[in-house]
Formats: sequence, C-alpha cells, structure tokens
Amino acid sequence: MRMYRWGVEGGKPAPNAIGTAPEWFYKGNGTILRGHNEPLAVPGYAEDGGEEPEIAGVYIVDGGGNPWRIGLTVANEFSDHKFEKRNYLYLAHSKLRTCAIGPELAVDPVFGSVSGAVRVEREGRVLWSSEIQTGEDNMCHSLANMEHHHFKYAQHRIPGDLHIHFFGADAFSFGSGITLQSGDVMQVGFAGFGRPLRNPLETTGNPEKLVRVQSL
Repeated sequence: MRMYRWGVEGGKPAPNAIGTAPEWFYKGNGTILRGHNEPLAVPGYAEDGGEEPEIAGVYIVDGGGNPWRIGLTVANEFSDHKFEKRNYLYLAHSKLRTCAIGPELAVDPVFGSVSGAVRVEREGRVLWSSEIQTGEDNMCHSLANMEHHHFKYAQHRIPGDLHIHFFGADAFSFGSGITLQSGDVMQVGFAGFGRPLRNPLETTGNPEKLVRVQSL
C-alpha cells in the first residue's frame, strides 16, 4: 500500500522531471518469450500458472546506447500466483516463467485509457472472463516515468539489445479462485491493438530435479 501511494503521489511527474520509481521484476531473457498460439508452460517445480493480461512495450537500444520504443503489443505475463502468495518475497521467483506477446505490434498507439477483455476457455467453453483496463489514465505511473526507471540502468542500455516491458494487469482468473489446467486457453485482447493473443497452458509433467553444481 505504501508503494501504491508513492506511485499515486509521484508516478506522473511534470514533463522533464523524474518521478517515483515503480516496482518491477525481471522475467528472464529472450528464451522464455512465446508468440501467438504457442503454449505457456507450468514446469515441474511450479505450483501454478495463470494469465496476466497486459500491454507490453517493445524497445531496441541503438549503437549509441539510446533506447527507442518500437511499439506496444498485447501481452500475457503469465506467473505462478500460488507460489507468489506464500510470501511477497517469492514474487521475483514467481515471475521466472514463459510469457507471450502479439500477435500484432501497434506503432505509436493511443495509450491514454485502453479497454480490453480476458478470458479462459476449457474444452471449447468460456470458463471465466473479465473486462480489463490499462493505459496511462488507469495507472499510477506515466509511460515516460516507467521507461526512465527501466532504462536509467546502464546494463539496460547495451547496444543491440531488445527489451520487453510489461505494464501490469488489473484482473486475472486466479483472483477469482480459478485454477488453470493443462489444455486451457488464455485469451487477451485490447481495443486498438489488433487481434487477441491466445495461448494454451501446458503442464510439463516433469518432476523437479535437483541441479547439482560442481567445482571446477
């Protein structure tokens, strides 16, 4: 709640001013990114997997270390909400899962107030659905403030690197007591951002294995 209030009070600074830093978590490198209709996996060590319907910014860093926004796209951040619920400090762990963007990229779209819908389908029927809202009008932080606090770190401005930044969700099925199963299809769509993003959930079925680290 304290962080939320900080965002309300200082997340939308005046032009050319720096506002309050938003909270964010590392999702992983490019190997965890999936596209439209590709499965999002629940690994053996996970307790759960669930959709997080969002808009994501897509960025490229040029040869001089300057970040450029290519556009915005529909996204499913996909996280382990049961593991996260055990302890807030597990939130960083819960984010290290596959995620998806697409199927279309909106170049310089209107990002004031954006309406959308999310739903989960099971065996061809809608199991759960909800309207969702995003955009700067519905956020504590402005887009410019979030971008500054991402790219102020030198390690995030390495020439040639591509960045995907997810901008948060305001509704997901886990909050309604829904536990997703292997084969369920998650769909996320926002007005003005093209076709909805669809991804099936896939449980790997592989038990967790001990990773042994040896001395050289």
